[in-house]
Amino acid sequence: MSELIEKIKGLANAYFEEIVDIRHHLHAHPELSFEEYKTAEFIERKLDEFGFKQVERKANTGLTFLLEGKQPGKVIALRADIDALPITEANETAYKSQNPGVMHACGHDVHTASLLGACKILQSLQGEFEGSVKIIFQPGEEKAPGGASIMIKEGILQNPKPQKILGQHVMPFIPAGKVGFRKGMYMASADEIYFTVKGKGGHAAMPENAVDPIVITSQIIVSLQQIVSRKASPKIPSVLTFGKIRGGDVNNVIPDEVKVDGTFRTYNEEWREKAHQLMKKMAVGMAESMGATCDFEVVKGYPFLVNDEAYTERNIQAARKYMGTDNVVDLDLWMAGEDFAFYSQEVDACFYRLGTRNEELGTTSGVHTPTFDIDETALKTGMGLMAWLALNELHHA
Repeated sequence: MSELIEKIKGLANAYFEEIVDIRHHLHAHPELSFEEYKTAEFIERKLDEFGFKQVERKANTGLTFLLEGKQPGKVIALRADIDALPITEANETAYKSQNPGVMHACGHDVHTASLLGACKILQSLQGEFEGSVKIIFQPGEEKAPGGASIMIKEGILQNPKPQKILGQHVMPFIPAGKVGFRKGMYMASADEIYFTVKGKGGHAAMPENAVDPIVITSQIIVSLQQIVSRKASPKIPSVLTFGKIRGGDVNNVIPDEVKVDGTFRTYNEEWREKAHQLMKKMAVGMAESMGATCDFEVVKGYPFLVNDEAYTERNIQAARKYMGTDNVVDLDLWMAGEDFAFYSQEVDACFYRLGTRNEELGTTSGVHTPTFDIDETALKTGMGLMAWLALNELHHA
């Protein structure tokens, strides 16, 4: 296996400049979720240049094909997301976004370029493995209902069904040249909360003639936090945050209504459903008790992401062989959401983190920020490790 690792590293070095160019093109031409038409066309052209002719569309802008080894066998899926975010880029680079207000601020350009590189590596080694690798370029990770859920409905995990699925995601808190893994539960479910409190407007100097939705809303927001602190088991991580409140226009007028947007995240499906009911019951009841009404809506988002224990452990050991023990780190729970979770609910999955940080280069900004960028040497790790992990699992009895 050490000989195979050296071959993969050699191929990653050989393809590095080409993959950097691909990443630059993707970064300069970002497209929003479910609007990735030019991105999909670019990926198709590259795959055609590489010699992959049987590429199939899923979810309009998603792409998939089967990369077959010398003989039939197990099937391993590799997934990359392709969409960008509605963020205006602040970096001044030759590959800066050319689409105003749209940016690859979450590293999906890195994921896509890395998977294309892994395809080239695996293609070069087709005569050295049995089984197949299902390649998935997925749209719409950043927007509900999530491209993964649509791809699954359209049969991405069938014909053939993969036994395992692997995904990677950039992590600017980990230095380039390192990767991170976590077995078991890793990322939280993510639901959107929307509620509107309707009262009765009036003059600020005569509150007795009004039903003040601002005061009522403030009490609802504070009280809802008690559902997390007093109704959830302390063993279940939960977060309830309200990030947007709209109500009123001037300081001396009580408005008719207040609108609030928030998010709820947790790691337990039974508690998740119960929390939704408790929040709605509390908000509606409190509003009615004070003479107002409350329209409360929960938009159910991505489920929690779970990494299969045994599969992830094999990947950890394989990554240590490929990169060295010191370059494979343990991850903590991460309360962000990720639609790769849909795959993890259907197939044994492993979702790991690709380090991209470099203090000297200044690539230290977090994802979803206008200054996010990477140390591009991470692309060597991104393509090489993904190819190695796929082959290692195909060789596993």
